Amino acid sequence: MARKPDCPRHGKYPCTCGMGHLYRFVEPVILLLLKQKGDAHGYELAGDIAEYALTDNRIETAALYRTLRALENNGYVVSKWDVAGSGPARRVYRLSSAGVEHLNEWLAILEQMSKSMTAFVRRARADMGV
Repeated sequence: MARKPDCPRHGKYPCTCGMGHLYRFVEPVILLLLKQKGDAHGYELAGDIAEYALTDNRIETAALYRTLRALENNGYVVSKWDVAGSGPARRVYRLSSAGVEHLNEWLAILEQMSKSMTAFVRRARADMGV
């Protein structure tokens, strides 16, 4: 059987970029980064998000800011304007106490998904004789 070609973006196979948006779990990554950093600008988060991304795909900056707005609208993140220093004002984000609880919810969901996916792969490999 011919092997599929390596991913043109990431140079490896298999790669999740062909699997659509299912694996773009941006929200828990942002929550974790804010938990670790305390206060952070969106630009700073954008620089660190790839390290924790749950996908091979690049998480787009627009998705980061859309998610930050949604998290703030839901009370999981608070923000303020940083006007100190030179240059334009920048929004600084911080995790709220509700955000910590929401991160814990995400961890429970991701842990269950991880167990389910592991079980699926184990069953599928056994059925395929691999």
